[in-house]
Amino acid sequence: MEHIERYAVTIPGAPGAHAEPRVVVVSLTHTTGPDGRPVYTDDTGTFLVYVNGGVAEPLADPPGPTSMRCLHAVPLP
Repeated sequence: MEHIERYAVTIPGAPGAHAEPRVVVVSLTHTTGPDGRPVYTDDTGTFLVYVNGGVAEPLADPPGPTSMRCLHAVPLP
């Protein structure tokens, strides 16, 4: 199965702070998670996610003041 190489993942601002969301670009790595799904990471290597059907699931808390577990992911060319 072929995987999309890159996604733009939207991380919402802090609730109630009227902060703009951040967009983080993640790229496919050559590793898989414990359940066998491919892992994507940002350019710093600290933000790790699974991506499935337009939803990014962080492997740990995403950067920023929120701890959202389902983030919007858009495929990039």
